[in-house]
Amino acid sequence: MSSGAGAPDIFYPIVPDAAWVARMVPLGVRTLQLRVKDVSSEEATRQIAESLAVSRRHGCQLIVNDYWREAIDAGADYIHLGQEDLASADLAAIKAVGLRLGVSTHSEDELAMALAAEPDYVALGPIYETKLKVMKWAPQGLKRIAAWKRQIGSVPLVAIGGITPERAVDVVAAGADSVAVITDFMTAQAPEVRVKFWLAWADETRARAGE
Repeated sequence: MSSGAGAPDIFYPIVPDAAWVARMVPLGVRTLQLRVKDVSSEEATRQIAESLAVSRRHGCQLIVNDYWREAIDAGADYIHLGQEDLASADLAAIKAVGLRLGVSTHSEDELAMALAAEPDYVALGPIYETKLKVMKWAPQGLKRIAAWKRQIGSVPLVAIGGITPERAVDVVAAGADSVAVITDFMTAQAPEVRVKFWLAWADETRARAGE
């Protein structure tokens, strides 16, 4: 596993609002994405600011999904863009303020688009079938992880989609530097307990890798 500057932690949970950030970050999460959907610019800015305050207090790297203008306004330092948002975002403005950037990919063409933006990490998904939302992309599988890693080299690779702790072992072995997780803990009866389980897995994986 590589762990260059700007690399997300090996366990990378994604949550839908600032309330979830406040629940998860104090458990010891090192990297977390705030993925708010369909809210006003003002509401996005408020949630980003709240999430940043909690994350900084606990030493967690907050990555803001899509709302890059609001992320800049709130003082965030990391964003994640899907392909549609990547196409419409002002990359020059993003780079000018020093925002680090993660980009979603699902195909070779999208990978080329992502790498042209000189991202701080590339995400690939869905690795497995995911139940959280209907995906137009078929599961990518472990071989695609290895293929992506060969192409992107030292750029950190984040795998996402249907990943459980049991599957994460193979995902990391295939070449992923980080596993992004949503459904596995969001749908758990006790999300905090499940996240603590993931954090223990992350500690063990780092220890085996000598990090």
